[in-house]
Amino acid sequence: MASALTASFVGSRVNARTASGRVARRTVVTQAADRAAGWLPGAPAPKHLNGKLAGDFGFDPLGLGVDPERLKWYAEAEKTNGRWAMAAVAGILFTELLGKGKWFEAGAQEYWMPNAPLLAIEFVIMGFLELKRLQGFNETGTSGFLNAFPFDPAGMNSPDMATKEVKNGRLAMTAFVGFAVQALLTRQGPIEALQSHLSSPFENNFVGSILNLPNVIGQ
Repeated sequence: MASALTASFVGSRVNARTASGRVARRTVVTQAADRAAGWLPGAPAPKHLNGKLAGDFGFDPLGLGVDPERLKWYAEAEKTNGRWAMAAVAGILFTELLGKGKWFEAGAQEYWMPNAPLLAIEFVIMGFLELKRLQGFNETGTSGFLNAFPFDPAGMNSPDMATKEVKNGRLAMTAFVGFAVQALLTRQGPIEALQSHLSSPFENNFVGSILNLPNVIGQ
């Protein structure tokens, strides 16, 4: 019987001598261990998420990022929505603290010009800015503003800051969804709802708001 020497080194080339003195070459190939998903202990990260993207913690249960080109666009879309959410959450809290009314009633108010022409102007301006952002992203693969890609006037562009931005954007998107559900259940802004909860935590809470929903509907 011919005996062969084996080796456990990953990716190495092993020479095994047979009883007749001939040399047989064998290549041992093993797959690297799956990367652990940072969002769920013990869960493996998908193969298409290699940890290089900012904020990549191996979360893609629907497999939306399998296509590398689509993955780049999804990452850009998440970052953009996160920025809008951070601006919205800060604006909602700031205006309520200043006593400017409830954020979900802002659209019914009259401003310095009628709503119809105001919306038309916003549509043109935002459409132009978004078109420039799309063109710049397609050419450079980075976020920017007008003709500056990347847009970094403060010189803070770094991998660490990119991860922090994604984290804060995700937190802001979650907060905005919470504000919207809260407004639906209580007809209150976040500051007012917090004050109500602190005044009577056992009555004014998530369960109490759901039970009180029939009295709120229609207000």
